[in-house]
Amino acid sequence: MTDLRIGPLTADNVVAANTLTLKPGQEAFVAPVSHSIAEAYVNPDTMWPRVVTADGEVAGFIMATFNAEADDEHFRSTILRMNVDADHQRQGIGAFAVNAVFDEARERGFQVVTAMWDDGDLGPGKFFTAMGFEIIGETPYGEVVGQRVL
Repeated sequence: MTDLRIGPLTADNVVAANTLTLKPGQEAFVAPVSHSIAEAYVNPDTMWPRVVTADGEVAGFIMATFNAEADDEHFRSTILRMNVDADHQRQGIGAFAVNAVFDEARERGFQVVTAMWDDGDLGPGKFFTAMGFEIIGETPYGEVVGQRVL
């Protein structure tokens, strides 16, 4: 059984997180981890960047935001990005990371988690709906908006 752990993005794991690979075609559906790192750096009070390790090796990255004061309700408790290394996909790492966001949201008093994603055959839509997200709309940029009540 694989030992999965989630922890903060640090100087010790940032390079491994930034070099996670995706399966061909998936790069169209998620921004590089480096974009998340920059966003977390300029918004340290609201961003929650985390790495998932599998048996000590960085296998995934997830970034959420928690901001009860956000003007747009969709950005109060939100999964912004998630990358799971190509060699580690379909091993429960994504579900583990999303469940960690659910736990953190509950601890912070949120009752809903939102996720936004680009629609497409190689996109994460089926994954998010399998994780209990219900599609509630679309962003002005054409992304699907899903919501999970905790």
